[in-house]
Amino acid sequence: MPLPPLPDDAVVLGASASSWREALRIAGGALVASGATTEPYTAAMVDMVEEHGPYIVISPGLAFAHARPGAAVLRDGLAVVTLAEPVAFGHPHNDPVRVVLGLAVAEVGTHLESIGEIANTFNDPTVTTRLASAASAAEVRAILGVAASGAAGAEPSGAAGAAGAESSGAAGSAEADS
Repeated sequence: MPLPPLPDDAVVLGASASSWREALRIAGGALVASGATTEPYTAAMVDMVEEHGPYIVISPGLAFAHARPGAAVLRDGLAVVTLAEPVAFGHPHNDPVRVVLGLAVAEVGTHLESIGEIANTFNDPTVTTRLASAASAAEVRAILGVAASGAAGAEPSGAAGAAGAESSGAAGSAEADS
């Protein structure tokens, strides 16, 4: 199963986060903005780390935020957040985090397949660094090998609209919740 599409609304570049919780709220906000999830999914991602620790920091600089499939997942979705300044999640070897990848899957059976696809993508040790320095949603999609569309409500918004969504869209809503 290929990774879900990555619409512009699901990409936030150069976000400011003062904590790992805020970084996850930004990723969750991007999933909500893209129409993949509702707000409770964001809370569930934070709860997973509070309950199980920073296991989502899967390699140096990369956090893979997710929660269990459930009613808060409207459809499969992917979000990518790059942080202007790295944030500590408390992982003994892979902190600090510069890239947060958010994943939502609607069905349990596809959950493991999607995780496998992500693992394959990050077998290339340069992917996290390239994502951290990406300048556009299109560049992020090229690095990950995913499409922009296939997502309900995802349509091109032009360069100015895309830049606004990348720099402040989901991050603004996450900061308001802080």
